[in-house]
Amino acid sequence: QVHLVESGGGLVQAGGSLRLSCAASGTHYGISDMGWYRQTPGNQRELVATIDSTGTTNYADSVQGRFTIARETAKNTVYLQMDSLKPEDTAVYYCKRWGTGYTYWGQGTQVTVSS
Repeated sequence: QVHLVESGGGLVQAGGSLRLSCAASGTHYGISDMGWYRQTPGNQRELVATIDSTGTTNYADSVQGRFTIARETAKNTVYLQMDSLKPEDTAVYYCKRWGTGYTYWGQGTQVTVSS
């Protein structure tokens, strides 16, 4: 069983920055793909950014150039650096870890961007 614990959310003014962290604990062998998703009330969870076992990254068009995803494999941790934040980035952000036959989600962390 793997547990994902997110941290780093909070309230920030538009144009500001936040850094989210997601630490994975528990037993799971191998390097998994990891990513960040976000969800607002009444909407489906949407992809923000992903990073695979080779370090290849993928971003939603809405965050390209403003957000950066990175991982520390030795610490089983993935980060999301969010710069130039906009009010429309306000959401609950979830960490995801997945591979063949398994998917794990964190509990989510609230990010609120005020205008």
